[in-house]
Amino acid sequence: MRGEDRGSVTVEAALGIGALTFLSALLIAGIGVASDQLRCTDAAREAARLLARGQPARAEQAVREIAPSGARLDVVREGDSITVGVEAEPVAGLLPGIRLHSRAFAIAEPGSAP
Repeated sequence: MRGEDRGSVTVEAALGIGALTFLSALLIAGIGVASDQLRCTDAAREAARLLARGQPARAEQAVREIAPSGARLDVVREGDSITVGVEAEPVAGLLPGIRLHSRAFAIAEPGSAP
């Protein structure tokens, strides 16, 4: 009877290690996505604030520095309203098909150039 169970512990250990590796990779990817989403949100907020003050060049620079690499800045200005969107691929594009979006809104300060 002992001979029939030979090697089953090795297979179970291999399956367990594989499952732990997969779950660890999912956890790391999830942390990366959450971190990149926060960076997009921070970049959109900062860009909206700078655009409201009339500093579009600094807003673009802030997005390049704060958001994940390859992030795209969209600005919609209607009267005094400024809506800023930042879009990026999470984890440097390692998760295909997933896009992060973040939006921020600001009112232009008096005297700021459009």
